[in-house]
Amino acid sequence: MAEEKDKKKSSYNADQISVLEGLEPVRKRPGMYIGTTGPDGFHHLVTEIFDNSRDEAMGGYANDIEVAFLPNNRVRVADNGRGIPIDIHKQTKVSALETIMTTLHAGGKFGGEGYKVSGGLHGVGASVVNALSIYVNATVHKDGGIYMQEYGQGKKKAAVKKVGTTKHNGTIITFEPDEEIFGKQVFEVERIVNHMRQQAYLVKGLRISVIDAREADAKIDFTEVFYLREINGDFPSQSFCFEGGLLSLVKFYNKTQKPVHKNIFYIEKAVKEYETVEIALQYVDEVSSRLTAFANNIHNPEGGTHVTGFKSALTRTLNTYAKKNGGNSKEEDNFTGEDVMEGLTAVISVKLREVQFEGQTKAKLGSVEARGMVETIFSEAFSYFLEENPEDARAIIGKVALALQARKAAKAAKDGVLRKGALEGMTLPGKLADCQAGTSAEDSEVWIVEGESAGGTAKSGRDRRTQAVLPLRGKILNIERARLDKMLASEQIKNLVLAFGAGIADSFDVSKLRYHKIIIATDADVDGAHIRTLILTLLFRFFRPLLDGGYVYVAQPPLYKIKQGKEIFYAYSDEEKFKKIGNDFEVEESTEDDGGEVVLEGGPDSTEIESEKVKSSSEPRKAKVSIQRYKGLGEMNSEELWETTMDPANRILKQVTIHDAIEADKVFDILMGTDVPARKSFIQSNAKNATIDI
Repeated sequence: MAEEKDKKKSSYNADQISVLEGLEPVRKRPGMYIGTTGPDGFHHLVTEIFDNSRDEAMGGYANDIEVAFLPNNRVRVADNGRGIPIDIHKQTKVSALETIMTTLHAGGKFGGEGYKVSGGLHGVGASVVNALSIYVNATVHKDGGIYMQEYGQGKKKAAVKKVGTTKHNGTIITFEPDEEIFGKQVFEVERIVNHMRQQAYLVKGLRISVIDAREADAKIDFTEVFYLREINGDFPSQSFCFEGGLLSLVKFYNKTQKPVHKNIFYIEKAVKEYETVEIALQYVDEVSSRLTAFANNIHNPEGGTHVTGFKSALTRTLNTYAKKNGGNSKEEDNFTGEDVMEGLTAVISVKLREVQFEGQTKAKLGSVEARGMVETIFSEAFSYFLEENPEDARAIIGKVALALQARKAAKAAKDGVLRKGALEGMTLPGKLADCQAGTSAEDSEVWIVEGESAGGTAKSGRDRRTQAVLPLRGKILNIERARLDKMLASEQIKNLVLAFGAGIADSFDVSKLRYHKIIIATDADVDGAHIRTLILTLLFRFFRPLLDGGYVYVAQPPLYKIKQGKEIFYAYSDEEKFKKIGNDFEVEESTEDDGGEVVLEGGPDSTEIESEKVKSSSEPRKAKVSIQRYKGLGEMNSEELWETTMDPANRILKQVTIHDAIEADKVFDILMGTDVPARKSFIQSNAKNATIDI
């Protein structure tokens, strides 16, 4: 009888098959379409709508795009292109506008004459944004009329209707992301600004404006104008328009760098009527490289076939030139891909009629023909550049030859470190207090702490089963300008490499990582912030997969210990401190002349608070509050450190992620590099945003 019931429960028939209609699949599995519902996917909504407008510009139909951030977390994208068709679609029997906005895989990019070259492939961009938005308004200015349709969660609210007349041509899409999908996220305007600046370089002559109208008066009717700049509102805005293409973009990337050679290499060449290759590059006095790739103006952070073709041609061309001019006589003196990439700033852009990406987020180009196109065109043009510019060629060969020598020295140093670990049975650093044997990497975490005092406290307070502790002695080497051989001579960095157990730089293998949480725990002062920045610089330059994979965290220890009577609280910020004790208390340093109890346990950073001054010994006194300001982890005892900072049930960890790798690279270079004027300018520009420890 029991067996029959079990069979009935586990029966699998047609009733268990779900059929999702319309845009339901998008709302059910948004990650399949935008990658994630976190900040990356949230901002990707803007990119999807913008890309449609940008494709109009790539086809020569538009030259002015405006992206505006409105109140209520809405975004408005307007372009002066042809306008989405509003006539009846013969297949769906409804307006083409409604078809595009409410049907997956519907659009003008599957062939025909709608678009010769575009970034959109699957016809899901506008419809996906529609599905994931609580409100969408599509307004089309076309053939003298204004047509409008509104939607909610992917469903139309009414049919397309004509609402007025116009002299403009183009499309305006306004959307508000659905909190049911994304939670209470807000748009980071600067993140979108950086993307739009990049896009303006890629389409010569295209004007892109970004307007922040989130604080606009509620009485303003944004539907009354085509572009928001027509309103006399004092909104923060930025506009970009560049005629120099990728040449201008390389200049922008290198504006804080010292160039190795004067002339920037640049080539733009058509392969077929609508397919082109555009490349610009320049070497700078730097050890890291900056290679940015685009296909049909879509940024490909993971590279692809066009990057493979470029690297292959670059290595071969420089080796050929060096041999021809008396260098690289021995086989071991041949440049490798690693050598030719050092200090290189390069931007590659290909435009293809039939383009293939790996996934909807288009992070990697998969079109096979792109490799041959780039390899052939770049190899020929770069060889000609080297022959025509001998001074530049000598400087480039000299830079790459130096990288070759450094690679050999670094390999010896790296092999020495890794061989030492292998010969000694992967002996871990003596300062490392490892977690218990047998704990999986997924369950293990290593705490990188500042100094012996904090290290001792952390070792005593940790959960030995899953938590390892590695104390660092003082500030580690600033690796921004250091080569790998010099870096590995540093005992502190060598200890980190051995502790992680996964190699370093090109030999780094994340699958061998010993801990899946790397937690930086430094003191809450200026020195602690500097040490944290030095560690993050090291991880960004030589352990990048750790940041990309979300393995790195920053611990948030409390700033204050608050004691009121027998009760003890911890506050992690000044706001939280005042929230716990209120703002009506009078704060004063405790002294023996206060006429009240002196609190000694707080030490020199302790203050006392009482709601009223003691007027006489006969008056009832209100309880005093003792506040201790923690300056370092070593000031806590092991129980306090565990309870506030290390206990998984109570602790606060901030995950370190990279939203914009190019911008992150630029900031690290400014803050940790040798360009003092650029660093001074950055500090002056951001001084108001700094939290100063006094």
